[in-house]
Amino acid sequence: MRNWSGAILGMTAAGVLSGLIGLGAASGTASAQAPSLRDAYRRPTEIPFPASNPYTPEKAALGKALFFEPRLSGAENMTCSSCHNPSFGWEARTETSVGAQNTRLARHAPTILDTAWVGPFFWDGRAPTAEEQAKGPIQAPVEMNLPLDQAVARLRAVPGYRTRFDRIFPGQGVTADTIVAAIATFERTVVSSYAPFDAWVDGDEAAISPEAKRGFGLFTGAAGCSGCHSGWNFTDNRFHDIGTARSDLGRGALEPGNPLAQYAFKTPSLRDAAQRSPYMHNGMYASLDAVVAHYVGGGIDRPSRSPLMRPVSLNPSEFRDLVTFLGTLTGAKQAVTLPVLPN
Repeated sequence: MRNWSGAILGMTAAGVLSGLIGLGAASGTASAQAPSLRDAYRRPTEIPFPASNPYTPEKAALGKALFFEPRLSGAENMTCSSCHNPSFGWEARTETSVGAQNTRLARHAPTILDTAWVGPFFWDGRAPTAEEQAKGPIQAPVEMNLPLDQAVARLRAVPGYRTRFDRIFPGQGVTADTIVAAIATFERTVVSSYAPFDAWVDGDEAAISPEAKRGFGLFTGAAGCSGCHSGWNFTDNRFHDIGTARSDLGRGALEPGNPLAQYAFKTPSLRDAAQRSPYMHNGMYASLDAVVAHYVGGGIDRPSRSPLMRPVSLNPSEFRDLVTFLGTLTGAKQAVTLPVLPN
């Protein structure tokens, strides 16, 4: 498999925006079996970058260095990868994140996979862009605990960074905005693995098992999962109360007047899900079996619970088929090389 997060950094912008899905894809066309339904989950062929922060290989490489840069934390002992570890689907194996001074945070860190297609950001959607999201953890006292003006001063004091920023951002150099622009550009190059499900969508009927195909039918049919987990990366980028939280209001803290926003959290992608346990906004479930069991049960019944969330009647065989299908959304782990940081 291609290492998109690493190999993409050596490509031209045109190379980034071409054939992302085709590389490594199975040849052939989708079979006649529900082709339009499968097409709704077909991987895109380009990575979108905003006009306000266009892609360049140099900017993405700089962003990768900053993503793994401990000098962007107050005590110089944390990096973005502390909570977004590529070994664990760009998340962490802890139920909730651990920040500065070993502070246990309230929520599990969401993955950065497929950032280019995500928005808004955080479980409650409080950041509209990846650039704004990147500012949050760096300066949050309980997370990386480094005010942005101090981050700028630290990087300006490193000749290697100063030279790179001056070249990539002429006339701007090292600023809070150029730091997060570089990080966001790198994050947009981090794309989930080409999975067995993708090969099936591309026409390889043997790529997934009959059980998984039945599970896909349940996912898009009787189980109702696709009501929220839609599109190629299996998220509607919206907020739903699925009956998990009892005290964390989620989106409701930002929309106190919206009854359906109470206890609502952003729909997570299901891509590479088998690498990304534990699950939910608070890491409450350790396995995909437990996640599916929650959905089957319908969660906490209350006025804010999403109308799309309801108990589902599945027999043991159907339950297993659905879990088996979810397993087909995970591809091979991608090798990520660590950047060499300037002294």
